[in-house]
Amino acid sequence: MIDFRSDTVTKPTQAMRAAMAQAEVGDDVYGDDPTVNSLQEMAADMFGFDGALFVSSGTQANLLALMAHCERGDEYLCGQQAHNYKFEGGGAAVLGSIQPQPLNNQADGSILLTDIEAAIKPDDVHFAHTRLLSLENTIGGKVLPQDYLAAAQSLAFNRGLKIHLDGARVANAAVAQGINMSEITQYFDSVSICLSKGLCAPIGSILLGDERLIAKATRWRKMLGGGMRQAGIIAAAAKLALTDQVERLAEDHYNAKLLAQMLVEIPELTVDMSLVQTNMVFATLSEHINSQSLARTLANKGILLSPSHQLRLVTHNDINTADISIFVNALKQAIR
Repeated sequence: MIDFRSDTVTKPTQAMRAAMAQAEVGDDVYGDDPTVNSLQEMAADMFGFDGALFVSSGTQANLLALMAHCERGDEYLCGQQAHNYKFEGGGAAVLGSIQPQPLNNQADGSILLTDIEAAIKPDDVHFAHTRLLSLENTIGGKVLPQDYLAAAQSLAFNRGLKIHLDGARVANAAVAQGINMSEITQYFDSVSICLSKGLCAPIGSILLGDERLIAKATRWRKMLGGGMRQAGIIAAAAKLALTDQVERLAEDHYNAKLLAQMLVEIPELTVDMSLVQTNMVFATLSEHINSQSLARTLANKGILLSPSHQLRLVTHNDINTADISIFVNALKQAIR
């Protein structure tokens, strides 16, 4: 199958499978798993944080960060398109009693600083306490500029807010700019990084923060059923995600641009090349094309995509240039 639905579908590399088979393990809830401990120490050092916590998913990492920063009745500011607001089941509200305050995302994925400033609630019994600003990078495949992150950090600091990064694909953002991930994460009090998307680990995310935040997050993880036992088996793959897979993302970015350039030539599709910054391509179908029917036709040819009027096509380690040509030719046939 050629699967464009997401980079979450990536299979672990052979090196990861070998490392998993040979991993030293212990009971991570007791803090006894040497491979998990090594991963957490490596990640904290790599990104310049006091501590790190290995968790099962990006959704859990974001939820733990929100619950560690905020108390019941507090509020966090985020974008309308933020994953931890729109696509994570309302966990902050349901499980943390934390009020989200979504703000409009601009075309480039950012939130206007003036909108953030205006949304901060006064110290008044009528309002939730605004405690946290949450940003996402990349967001919809788009990269937030470094100067924007610096300005957002300054605003948060001056208004007494903490600032969190949903960095599910922060490695893509770093590679796209030719910088280290730590140059992005330096602007945040906490960061979640997904290792099971473009970085190819089979499962797992890392939450980064200071000692207080990681201690609180560890307690919340246990309460939410996220404590893992011999988790070194998956941590072994996660370590290789951080050491072996980051630079390789440039290939995915190249393939995304190649795909977009080929799709531009199809009259029934509209593609904005300026939005193809990392490993995602968004292609809008003509009104007369049924996306459900199109997806079924392509699935019968061994090609998977998520049906929508605006297709989101994601490149990753298991898609090469030959796969892209096969897909585009099949797409042309299916449309015509």
